[in-house]
Parts: sequence; structure tokens; C-alpha cells
Amino acid sequence: MKILVVGSGGREHALAWKLAQSERIQMVYVAPGNGGTALDDRLENLAITDPAALAEFAKKENIALTVVGPETPLAAGIVNIFRDNGLKIFGPTREAAQLESSKDFAKAFMKRHDIPTAEYQTFSELQAAHDYIDAKGAPIVIKADGLAAGKGVVVAMSRAEAHAAVDMMLSDNKLGDAGARVVIEEFLDGEEASFIVMVDGKNILPLATSQDHKRLLDDDEGPNTGGMGAYSPAPIVTPSLHARVMREIIQPTVQGMHKDGIPFTGFLYAGLMIDDKGNPKTLEFNCRMGDPETQPIMSRLKTDLVTVMEHAVSGTLDSIELEWDRRTALGVVMAAHGYPESPRKGDLITGIAAETPDSVTFHAGTVLEGDKLKTSGGRVLCVVGLGDSVKMAQKKAYEAVDQIHFDGMQFRRDIGWRALKRP
Repeated sequence: MKILVVGSGGREHALAWKLAQSERIQMVYVAPGNGGTALDDRLENLAITDPAALAEFAKKENIALTVVGPETPLAAGIVNIFRDNGLKIFGPTREAAQLESSKDFAKAFMKRHDIPTAEYQTFSELQAAHDYIDAKGAPIVIKADGLAAGKGVVVAMSRAEAHAAVDMMLSDNKLGDAGARVVIEEFLDGEEASFIVMVDGKNILPLATSQDHKRLLDDDEGPNTGGMGAYSPAPIVTPSLHARVMREIIQPTVQGMHKDGIPFTGFLYAGLMIDDKGNPKTLEFNCRMGDPETQPIMSRLKTDLVTVMEHAVSGTLDSIELEWDRRTALGVVMAAHGYPESPRKGDLITGIAAETPDSVTFHAGTVLEGDKLKTSGGRVLCVVGLGDSVKMAQKKAYEAVDQIHFDGMQFRRDIGWRALKRP
């Protein structure tokens, strides 16, 4: 059986790595892949990114099913194109992917279907946005409406910062079309968690819980990033909170999309903010697995992912149960010099240890040049350790991190601190 994974990041490496473990797999193609997928004999990189060209390849090579990693091809309609060609693919259509590709669409959808989220208003006029900030005060959150590769959200702690963010998006046009409209919403305080499920149009299969670390530096200091590390399971998501999130957020979302005539298939990621009383609200939706959450989650999955994906594309997710490694998995992201503003490329990477039963390194921004592995993006690697406790998993991860070197590397030393702090 041949499978295609679309994307080039750490999430895609982890998905391809897990799929390739199935005895039924002949080859997993990764388009376009990265240095880590190039080094794995069970995987083959494919220098194609155009959705129509990928559909042609899938037909020619008799690909059994395709899994889409990142948001950009989903927003471009890759699922629509594959389905039009009679090909099996797991991901949302272009229309359903608006839950992620348009913040305004997502907020209006949540309001319409009574899904708990922050109060908000959407603006395309500069003055009206500034007036709203003055009326509401700070802290306040400014979001670009469209996809901005993780750079479209500013948590402004002062009015001045909020005004500057609106200027950057609406008048300086720093984010292009993505920032032609802005969503301004109330600041929610609490603890964040990632809640990721698989959806086949009607059935919902929850994945293991996880929590990521958005800020660049220890103690949650520094600029927001795409994520500097994650661990699974997340102790904040208790069984009762899990049931509540499914009942108040996930099920109404899947039912609401169906009611609106745009049934959702694919990975659905709800970014949650849980207040000090344990009430969850939805910060955002992503129509894909999180990165870096995928890496620890896939490291813990014991069920054959190929079988899971077959159920997902056949609409039978209700007939499978997932089995998880009881251990905690903790992933530390190693980022390039200059990340997140202007990551440097081309630094030589050395010291990545071979995979063991309690440690694996996933590649994101890497490229193989001859036999040399070099940095090629912002987040370079995600080093995962597994252990019987958060502390043990953390120790394993950092033991592997400490062997790796590339010039200018940045990583946090405190991934998992919230779980360690919990009583």
C-alpha cells in the first residue's frame, strides 16, 4: 500500500513516521518533505507542491490515501481537487477549512452555534478599529482575518501595542491579504490546551490531549511563536473537562458545519483557554493537527495509523478505538537563529541521536545537501522524550537535545513546567 503525506514540517515527519510503521505499507511519499524524511529509508520525498500535480501523481502511482498536514494546501482546495479525481484524501474541503483560513468566518460560526468563545468584532476600516480599542481598553487581542503563518495574532497588553498591531495589519499591509480585515477580541486569561480530534463528516474520534508552549523563551517570555514544545497527555484536561469540551465545543462544531451544508472531515484542532474555574472557551480552530503537538501525540499512538486513516476516509471512525502508550511524551523544539522574526538558513546540524524506544527526533526546517544536514526554516527540530512521568520524559528529551548542535540554535529549558507545577 502506498500513502502520500502533503507538507514539509515536523507534523508531517511525525505522521509519515507513524504511517510507515504499518506492516501494510510499501512506501510513504512526503511532498515536499524535509531533511529528516529524506534520511528515512521508509519514506520518499516528492518535489511536487501543486495540488493538481499531486492528484496526477496519486492517480499514476495508485496511492491508497493522502493525508494533508498544513493549512495552505487545504485553503487552496487540495481536498476538493483530489475528490473530484476520485481519490481518497483526509482533510477538510476549501469551504470547511474556512474555520481556520478566516478568523471572521470562525467567530461568526461560533456565535451562530453558541460555541463558547471570546467577545469580538471584525474591522476593515482603520479608524473604527482604533475607536473600538479605545472603548475596550487593554489587554486585548488583535488577529489578522486570513492565514499569516502564525504571525497574525498579537496579544496586546497595552492600548499602544494594540493600535500598533492594527496599523501594521490594516494600513502598513505587512501581512498582505491576510490582514485586510482584523478581528479584535477580548483577552481571555487562563491556561491553554490543545484539543485535537479526527472527524469523518459525522463521527468524532478524539486524540490524546496535549499542551504546547507558544512563547520563545523560558517562563513564557518573549515573542509568540508557532510553538516551542509540547507534551501529551495534558493533566489540565481532566476526564470531566474532556467530556465538557466534547459536549460544548467539538460536537456543536461538527453538527453546526453539517447544518450549514459544509460537513467537516479531517483533523479538527480547538485551541482552548481554560479559566481558573475550569470553564473552557475556544481561542481558535485549526483544520489540521497542531505542530508541535503532533510529535508527542504520534510518539504515544500504539494503534496502526493506516487502519485509523482508512476508517477516517470511509466514514467509519465510530468503529475504531485508539490505544495509547501510558507514558508521557514531551517534545522540545529547537529553532534557528533569528526565529521567529527572520530565521537564518544554512547552518550545519550535527549530533542527532538515533531513535530509541524512549527518544525520537522529528525534523521540520531541515534540508539534506549531499550528506550534510542544514537548517532551512524557523523551527528546525522537535526532540521527543518518553517517560513514566513528565519529569522523566523531560529528562529524556533534554538528554537528546544536549547532543545536538547548530550555530545560533534556540530552545526552551522548561517545556512541561505547567504540568510539573500542578499539585
